[in-house]
Amino acid sequence: MPPPVRAFVAFGANLGDPAAAFALALQRLAGLPGTRVAARSSLYHSAPVGVAGQPDYINAVIELSTTLAARPLLDALLAIEHEGGRRRDGHMAPRTMDLDLLLHGDAVIDEPGLQVPHPRMHLRAFTLVPLAEIAPEACIPGHGRAADLLPGVADQAIARA
Repeated sequence: MPPPVRAFVAFGANLGDPAAAFALALQRLAGLPGTRVAARSSLYHSAPVGVAGQPDYINAVIELSTTLAARPLLDALLAIEHEGGRRRDGHMAPRTMDLDLLLHGDAVIDEPGLQVPHPRMHLRAFTLVPLAEIAPEACIPGHGRAADLLPGVADQAIARA
């Protein structure tokens, strides 16, 4: 079995009961083979980015210690989203649960359907703020430490829930 890697997953929801969806996500992530939840951030409120007329999001970041490779982990995230009622009604549509693989160790992956580090994560307060809360030293390949990137998103509204 490969040694565990440190992976980070972003959680977001703006439909249904986001707190219950977050609890479900944590439970299912902890049940994945070779995986344990190492840390979880606080929940945060943030406005939708790039769309208007949607409810605010509840966001968080979850740190995993996992032996799963990036692709099987992504597949598991998609299955958990589906269980949580996620429908893919279009790009940027509101959602009951969104789980994005932000980082998988220090891997840089660019494959169809899988990009690690997650594109634009370094530009979004709703990923950087909760990531920096639990892992300020986490390095985003090509961009630097999470804590060092916070000034670049300081103009984006985000607040602890």
